[in-house]
Amino acid sequence: MLRQAAAPAVPEVRRVGPSATREFFRRLARTRTAGIGAGIVGLVILAALLAPLLAPYDPTQQDTRSLLQGPSAAHLLGTDELGRDTLSRAIYGTQVSLQVGIIAVGISLLVGGGLGLVAGYLRGMTDAVIMRVMDGLLAFPTLVLALAITAMLGPSLNNAMIAIGVTGVPLFARLVRGQVLAVRGLDYIQAAQSLGAEHGRIMVRHILPNILAPIVVQASLNMPAAILAEAGLSFLGLGIQPPTPSWGAMLNTAKGYLQRSVWTAIVPGTAIFVAVLGFNFLGDAIRDALDPRLKE
Repeated sequence: MLRQAAAPAVPEVRRVGPSATREFFRRLARTRTAGIGAGIVGLVILAALLAPLLAPYDPTQQDTRSLLQGPSAAHLLGTDELGRDTLSRAIYGTQVSLQVGIIAVGISLLVGGGLGLVAGYLRGMTDAVIMRVMDGLLAFPTLVLALAITAMLGPSLNNAMIAIGVTGVPLFARLVRGQVLAVRGLDYIQAAQSLGAEHGRIMVRHILPNILAPIVVQASLNMPAAILAEAGLSFLGLGIQPPTPSWGAMLNTAKGYLQRSVWTAIVPGTAIFVAVLGFNFLGDAIRDALDPRLKE
């Protein structure tokens, strides 16, 4: 009697081990912009987490005796049109920018990545429908689409995060779909399919771990774009509402007092510039560290 041959084991996907992680951080440390970007991002995170300890005043506290004052010992970066401390409001503004960056990019990543994963793996009519919807969203300029969504939902921080997240969905969907198409025909995917593995298991356990690098890079580069988008929406009055401090909202109120107190505009403008620059530096460094073409 012939003995039945054992079914071949499904090849395991390559996991990121300690050596690969050490190599990534070694390459990241060698990138010239990594230290600057990580330092700036670290300061932004610390400012957001320690805002109650770092801010010298309550950001919503008004002082009618100190309207539009310049830098002084009492108010290091001056005050705004309501006598509120500009430094305190700028520090608390990091909480809003960081929250929007994380949540908005998370929405884009989960929704867009999921749609791209399904479209690239299933192909056919599913792929066609999903990608035509993504093409339709890409036809709108990012800020215009965010403005339309926020105007429809109403001005608030939560709606601004949803709007910014939706604008990033097509980018992640197209990226993930392209990566899935590149690996779905490899041997370990075909072996899993021939053994009857469920589609969901194949996508999550075998495809997704092998396409994480470009997704991480895209997410890191979308963070500064989300911060800028929130600042733009708040500047137009469609983002976070007063009296909660936001860099964009601070610029909006400062535009009417530039001749009398330019500090009210310089502080939030500089904060936006530095934060976006730091995230851009760190995102570029992560991209270089994960690029296989740059390996020695």
